Amino acid sequence: MRRCWVPLLAALALLTASAGPAQAQFKPVRTVEFVVHGGPGSGNDVFARQLATIIEQDKLAPVRFQVVNKPGGGSTSAAGYVVSKKGDQHVIACFTNIWLLDPLVQQAAVNRLHDMSPIARLVVEPALVVVLADSPFKTLGQFIEAAKANPGKLRWSGGSITSRENTVRQLLMQVTGARWQFISFPSGGERLAALLGGHVEMMIVDPSEAGEQIRAGKFRAIAQVSERRLPGFQDIPTIKEAGFDIPNVPQMRGVVGAPGMSAEAVAYYEDLFFKVSQTPAWKKFIEDSQLDGEFVRAAQVKPFLLSFEETLRDILKVAGAKVIR
Repeated sequence: MRRCWVPLLAALALLTASAGPAQAQFKPVRTVEFVVHGGPGSGNDVFARQLATIIEQDKLAPVRFQVVNKPGGGSTSAAGYVVSKKGDQHVIACFTNIWLLDPLVQQAAVNRLHDMSPIARLVVEPALVVVLADSPFKTLGQFIEAAKANPGKLRWSGGSITSRENTVRQLLMQVTGARWQFISFPSGGERLAALLGGHVEMMIVDPSEAGEQIRAGKFRAIAQVSERRLPGFQDIPTIKEAGFDIPNVPQMRGVVGAPGMSAEAVAYYEDLFFKVSQTPAWKKFIEDSQLDGEFVRAAQVKPFLLSFEETLRDILKVAGAKVIR
């Protein structure tokens, strides 16, 4: 009987040997489109361009990675574009929370992140609540009290209505009874300009977007959207430490591919971004930007996204948003 196994084992060995190189054989043969949902200067634009720069400088890929900005409807335009490229091995996207949030609250946001091809989660981002350096508001509590005294007069800039900025605002208004305006801008650059120009009184900003302004003394940080204080801002309280017991709203960033991307292509991009995460340039970017740089591989990303979507759905309901899915 033992002899009967010999041809079978030989065939299995041949199959295994041929299956291994198949995954390693995929390489992009033309420019890879790296889609982001924000305009130039936004957090995900800066993030994607940093990844693309490291890939190019370290010669980690045989082709160029071109950042493609698709702002509009939060993530709706970008997600629609990625889904329209079904099966294209040369289209990837930088996703954030909003790619999960938009389909929960927008009827038009029919393209869900789960329908795409998960590749990796790269970081979780804390954030800072900032005002101008000469603002009368030294604490988040002072801003809240002023908003209570002047309902609807103060202004807070941010992205779309489903962005982390507006979610945090809704949660704070619910627990405090205060009311203030949310002024939406499509790009991070415009949001920063609105605060610098005095058109709004406050904003939530990623450390990567406004670290220089804070260090230069143009902005003052008055609270942190984080579970714990960032190393570079130990004197700034978290929102909970400031006295407002609301759920933390973490911001994640990662990479997905177009729907129907082959397993070989997913494995290639997953390995590529893991290599990026090990470079000195990326580690410096993570440290300078005050990010949590835990790398999560493709096999774990989809279940994580499903679980996190439920968390976000619960936060939206607490914030009083109308959830349609």
